[in-house]
Amino acid sequence: MLRTLLESIVKRGTLTVVRANGVILKAGTGAPYVTIRLADRMAELKLALDGGRYAGELYMDGRLIIEQGDVSGFLKLAMMNLGSKRPGPIIRAGRALRFRLRRFAQANFPGRARRNAAHHYDLSGRLYDLFLDKDRQYSCAYFSVQGESLEEAQIGKKRHIAAKLNLDKPGLKVLDIGCGWGGLALDLARDCRADVLGITLSEEQLGVARRRALTAKLARTCKFALQDYRAVEGPFDRIVSVGMFEHVGVPFYDVYFGKIAELLIDDGVALVHTIGRSDGPGTTNAWIAKYIFPGGYAPALSEILPAAERAGLMVTDIEVLRLHYAETLKEWQRRFAANRTEIASLTDERFCRMWEFYLAASEMAFRHDGQVVFQIQLAKRVGALPTTRDYMLETERTMRFAGTERMPRPSRAA
Repeated sequence: MLRTLLESIVKRGTLTVVRANGVILKAGTGAPYVTIRLADRMAELKLALDGGRYAGELYMDGRLIIEQGDVSGFLKLAMMNLGSKRPGPIIRAGRALRFRLRRFAQANFPGRARRNAAHHYDLSGRLYDLFLDKDRQYSCAYFSVQGESLEEAQIGKKRHIAAKLNLDKPGLKVLDIGCGWGGLALDLARDCRADVLGITLSEEQLGVARRRALTAKLARTCKFALQDYRAVEGPFDRIVSVGMFEHVGVPFYDVYFGKIAELLIDDGVALVHTIGRSDGPGTTNAWIAKYIFPGGYAPALSEILPAAERAGLMVTDIEVLRLHYAETLKEWQRRFAANRTEIASLTDERFCRMWEFYLAASEMAFRHDGQVVFQIQLAKRVGALPTTRDYMLETERTMRFAGTERMPRPSRAA
């Protein structure tokens, strides 16, 4: 069964599989060259039945061992080949069932949304220090020129977003939905002289963001709250959401955009930055949903825009960032590997293998499996923004985010 599967799928690159009984199977031709060893017969069966679901679990548990190449190379080879193949009947049936049930899997009511956020974001603060940039931007960077550092590209992302918000005068009230550790909110308050409220569902993120605001002497104009977006009261001149929409869930798209429309003033502007898919509606990979982002989903534009329209919002600009996130994830992996010993001391070996697989799979999804990032600008009134996009370019060229306050370093016990 495994031999037949490999020979039918692997045409680009060479995959060698060492079975539990020592038998060697080989499929494909040319680079990349990857060799894996499967530790037991059940691992072979799971990989053959649904590799997309079980490969990550087997790697985490040390039952799928990569003997030539690395996890990125293995996932690159897999996605390069699977993207052009129609999956088998068992996998198709599983995907169809998950699609039918996705409204239940993504039923992110406030209590469940809080638990889902804690699952991923209330980990040790030190962990994120060890692979993110100094500002702890945990979303797609914007590489405007070749050779930029991750720090430069993350500042570029914040500048790119701020330009689209058209913060054309001081004192504008800004809501940051899903503010993370506060980096964007602090820059908008300091460098754009905005009055910002950042909300998060992570207690760990909230504590760090508030300490940063105090350190930067911005606590008066940059406030943070542990609050669900559905409970916020407005109004606001600008609303921004970066890397949070993936946690909303399909059943709540109308609620989400309805809330933005409710909170936004008539001349207001909103910017939603989200991972998305270029190939139409789908489902979240079962392994990612179980271990990394429970309740999460990266939507297609065809799922986002109707909900925005039903809320009475006008789409004023859409940009599709393609390989920027792949380059971001590549750098996160490099830093994770460089600090792996310390990360293992904070967590354990299984956690390290889980995150190695997650970061590598995410990079390859952007390179080979149709994942992109959407930046969607919204307004309520046709004249709320200038009539050409020149203001975005001019603002971005002249804006300087100082970034002078530094992220406080949590203790190892954090």
